[in-house]
Amino acid sequence: MQTLESLKRRIRTAEDLRSVVRTMKTLAAVSIRQYEAAAASLERYSDTIASGMQMLLWHHPTAAEVTTAGPHARTGLIVFGSDQGMCGQFNEDIATYATGQIDSLNDAGAAEVIVACAGIRPVGRLLDAGIPIEHVFEVPGSVGGITPAVQEMLVWLDDWRRRHHLRRVILLYQHRQIETTCAPTQVTLLPFDVGHLDSGSLRRWPGTSLPTFTMEPGVLLSALVRQFLFVKLFRAFAESLSSENASRIAAMQAAERSIGEQLGTFRFSYQQQRQTSITEELLDVITGFEALSGEDRPPC
Repeated sequence: MQTLESLKRRIRTAEDLRSVVRTMKTLAAVSIRQYEAAAASLERYSDTIASGMQMLLWHHPTAAEVTTAGPHARTGLIVFGSDQGMCGQFNEDIATYATGQIDSLNDAGAAEVIVACAGIRPVGRLLDAGIPIEHVFEVPGSVGGITPAVQEMLVWLDDWRRRHHLRRVILLYQHRQIETTCAPTQVTLLPFDVGHLDSGSLRRWPGTSLPTFTMEPGVLLSALVRQFLFVKLFRAFAESLSSENASRIAAMQAAERSIGEQLGTFRFSYQQQRQTSITEELLDVITGFEALSGEDRPPC
């Protein structure tokens, strides 16, 4: 049976742990709002880039050739996970999803599927599934770290495509749906699809005159495409990080419930032990009093 002091220590430890869990929940919730705000501002930037691309294609419809990648194309996959733990099944789910997508690509006859990861956590599960990982990126720990991470990935991506002659690059990451619910999704990064940006789909320009440009169409197209790639990678990081923190909140909620149950058990045991100790002390006092009273009583 546990002593009162040991139960006190257990209660203090559980209360401290619950405080840590609540702090982690708060930090995760704040992070989600920051990543959502970054994604929202990114959408406005994406619309600006799309408008620029549409005007380029309106002036020069043949500036961009529509390219496609067939089922046999060499494919690169970038799987977005996390570097930190305590986020429930977040990494396991994306690794399982990636394994299924790789199997589907192989079944469709892809010449080769090469995998890179953003985050170290999914790597072990992918390696266990027999999937080699060529490169692992660090996951930024804040909104301010996303842009440098994307820039690093873009530089590496150019070299990766050339070395392996990749015709298609796909991003796999978790997308937050409702509150703490996430679901894996995939986005095709390359080849770049200009079909939805041709002159036939040009939206009504908000101003009274159409913009023009002086750069070479090919140079401008290359710059705009690079910005589109930046937007897609930034969005993948932001949504994955938001989903990671949502999964962390769900895990912390489960931990908080478990700690609360343990605290209830400890406190109940403590009260029982304390009551038993008090009762025993009272019985000792009564027994001693009765013994002393018996000694002082005159014989009959």
